[in-house]
Amino acid sequence: MCGIVGYIGKNQAAPIVLDGLSKLEYRGYDSAGVALCVNDEIRVVKAQGRLAVLAEKLNGMPPMASHCGIGHTRWATHGAPSDVNSHPHCAARVSLVHNGIIENYAQLKEHLMKRGYEFCSETDTEVLVKLLDHNYHGEPLDAILRTLEQVRGSYGLAILFKDFPGQIFSVRKESPLIVGYGAGENFLASDIP
Repeated sequence: MCGIVGYIGKNQAAPIVLDGLSKLEYRGYDSAGVALCVNDEIRVVKAQGRLAVLAEKLNGMPPMASHCGIGHTRWATHGAPSDVNSHPHCAARVSLVHNGIIENYAQLKEHLMKRGYEFCSETDTEVLVKLLDHNYHGEPLDAILRTLEQVRGSYGLAILFKDFPGQIFSVRKESPLIVGYGAGENFLASDIP
């Protein structure tokens, strides 16, 4: 069980994502992280421990102007609680947060390692983001569909593609994911609070 939040809209994303994560911290307190679309790149900040550690880390950094971001609070299922196992996980062109369990991640990881992918975490989610990057050829929805055809398990995902700044892609199977539409802004969360 993990907490996922996403925001896109007219306001600064980081404070809204952090506020959303604070309401979902009961879903995971091993680590937390955010991925923010800043200009033409995705910036990721992660921290082991409770959400307050991440908030303190962000407060100590120069402000990042972003109107689109995703965040995650982690309850460790694959890999010990650590900065490197924290979400969001990234590949060259993709960043994502995940709630659920990828059952065939070991086989997928072996397949990707044979194709030259390297892994730094012990998580099933890093395998998922690298597989998504492997399947990405400029069209996000096609890459997502191709990736999910290869995956067995449950998931709620919020995904950012570097080539599509200001857009959040999401999908779910057997894990909760709620979308909220607002005036000039939209939200994503793994639970109602």
